[in-house]
Amino acid sequence: MTVHLQPGSTVMFTGDSITDCQHLEIEQPLGWGYPLRVAGEWGFRHPDRPVTWLNTGIAGNKVMDLETRWQRDVLDAHPDVVSVLVGINDVGWHTYAEDGYVIPVDDYTAGYDRLLTPLAEAGTQLVLIEPFLLPLSDDQRKQREDLDPKIQAVRELARKFGAHLLAADGLFAELAATTGPEYWAADGVHPTAAGHAALAAAWLRLVD
Repeated sequence: MTVHLQPGSTVMFTGDSITDCQHLEIEQPLGWGYPLRVAGEWGFRHPDRPVTWLNTGIAGNKVMDLETRWQRDVLDAHPDVVSVLVGINDVGWHTYAEDGYVIPVDDYTAGYDRLLTPLAEAGTQLVLIEPFLLPLSDDQRKQREDLDPKIQAVRELARKFGAHLLAADGLFAELAATTGPEYWAADGVHPTAAGHAALAAAWLRLVD
């Protein structure tokens, strides 16, 4: 099963800071990360199949934040393909060690389900990117206890909705086995240039 991009298709990337990449702050509407790399590589390979690429990622967003803006920022654009990466902020990685802040996996799953339902009903092709973490410390290793069930939830949602799954957590774990995690995500969360290149290459492997 592959993503089908026809000439004139509209593809939207959305999620948190990993997708955002300052697209609202710099003179590049796709930001500087993997969405830009996907669009650039696609355009290089397929000048005869032009695609409109959009980015509505916002740094710090959780699933519930996406819900509040989903109609305006996603549904109203009527995209043919929607690619979602959200979840690391639902683990509460900023404050986990201080106050135990965690969004329950059931709430995360239910909110994510509500995001996908209207898109599936409209026949939109879906790409779900697993949230990921390359632990650099004992605190981050502990955070995996909460993240791992949410990764599993994304896998189950992909099956439920017939979405294309980009298994990013496994991808980065395999890559980090030979280089160390910092090469791909200097803080364990946000990809380096190489990490964004890896995400883009994996995304494009899903495409027909």
